[in-house]
Amino acid sequence: MNDEPGCLSTSSTPSIPVQTALRSSLQAIVIAGPTASGKTALAIELAQCLGSEIISADSMQFYRGMAIGTAAPTAEEQARVRHHFVGFLDPSEDFSAGAFEILARDVVRSLNDRGLPAVVVGGSGLYLRALCDGLFDGPPKNESIRSRLHAEARTHGVAALYERLQSVDAGYAAIIGANDLRRIVRALEVFEVSGRSLSELHREHREHREPIDAVWVAPDLPRDALYARIDARVDAMIAGGFVEEVRALLDRGYHPHIERLRCLGYRELASHLLGDISLEEAVAIIKRNTRHYAKRQISWFRHESRIRWFPVMDDVDIVNLAGVILNAIG
Repeated sequence: MNDEPGCLSTSSTPSIPVQTALRSSLQAIVIAGPTASGKTALAIELAQCLGSEIISADSMQFYRGMAIGTAAPTAEEQARVRHHFVGFLDPSEDFSAGAFEILARDVVRSLNDRGLPAVVVGGSGLYLRALCDGLFDGPPKNESIRSRLHAEARTHGVAALYERLQSVDAGYAAIIGANDLRRIVRALEVFEVSGRSLSELHREHREHREPIDAVWVAPDLPRDALYARIDARVDAMIAGGFVEEVRALLDRGYHPHIERLRCLGYRELASHLLGDISLEEAVAIIKRNTRHYAKRQISWFRHESRIRWFPVMDDVDIVNLAGVILNAIG
């Protein structure tokens, strides 16, 4: 165990050997929670306390050239603790939750073989569950149904398809975003082909899949404090070069219709750079949409019974939370 601020001991000789205090079967500590709640800082403290490594389950952080807008761990943070699955794909590449499950489970096994639990961090319930519970992708693709659904989206809008998905698979609709056309179409396609929802198929698959033994935790900030952090982070992103990051993506040919630019902030800033809205309007929309996204995340994670929420008020609480969590789960 390392002597970091949030660890169980700050003395040169740790009073509690963390790796033996945790149950031997523990394979991972999952840090969930809404955007801007301090998950990255907490993950780094926990990983340093344990001498372990971090698995990023944030699907937007998988892509190169999008570090600012996705709040990816900085080079300095990655130098402190090894991070897996950060900036390892080109924005043009597709990467499914099922593919993530396979690769991430390999990392978990590698760490477990060294006697270490993995530290998994992310705000996407879909990817966290894919890793811990396994994921079933459903029946084979049906290009006829898929083409028709895409045509309906062009005619009636993505919102109409999302509303339909909510009526047949509210659970899955709550996990994915309302603008995630690829996953919306896939879920509706599965329902039309099989007559069953993806949520139902996932549950059935999990019953026959060996789950990862994991402890789920989340920092719990008051709503007004979380929203203030969101606004401050968006301002910091703009000051830190977010506009230039989006401009570079556009210059490389990633037009706003590219799915990766539908991540929070990218589409809005692309609209600004294309002359459709002012920077001030774009920033206001990003803040509003991010708050709405955080609200949906909170709602979803509150229904995940495995999560233990730990009240925090600020960054100091978040850093110190590592020791509290290790004491609580030891």
